[in-house]
Amino acid sequence: MTAICPTDVIEAPIDVVWRLLTDPAGWGDFFDVRVRQVDPPGPAKVGQRVRGESGPRFLRLAVRFEFTHIDPAGHRLGVDVHLPLGVTVREDLDCKSIDANRCRVNYRCDFGFPAGWRGWMAHALLRHETRLGPIESLARLKAAAERVHSGSKSGAS
Repeated sequence: MTAICPTDVIEAPIDVVWRLLTDPAGWGDFFDVRVRQVDPPGPAKVGQRVRGESGPRFLRLAVRFEFTHIDPAGHRLGVDVHLPLGVTVREDLDCKSIDANRCRVNYRCDFGFPAGWRGWMAHALLRHETRLGPIESLARLKAAAERVHSGSKSGAS
């Protein structure tokens, strides 16, 4: 397994970030995924499955997500991800409030690769993605949350 653990402070209330994270149908607005199906539809719940595509539009790499843990009070969630080439990712996210308008998001990704030459090949092909993908995903989440929060402040003025 290869673990990547980015963390960042987001200039938005924890509830804004949590709302984005627990609306899988909206993930395509900020994560590198085109959501095709959420089953069952609605806010995130344990056992819910999300099917989508990632990568360039001409390639259409299938991805599947399943929520395995959701703790609304602790603002923690766990997701199992299945990528092409037999690659799996265990994602654990948690949000901690810093103050009324800021929170810290910790994002742990444990990448798993198949055994043998297929795993070696998948790891070699996805080396860049396993290092930078989680960092870029967190950056996109941060930008989306700050945009939502900024819009809600200007609308309230």
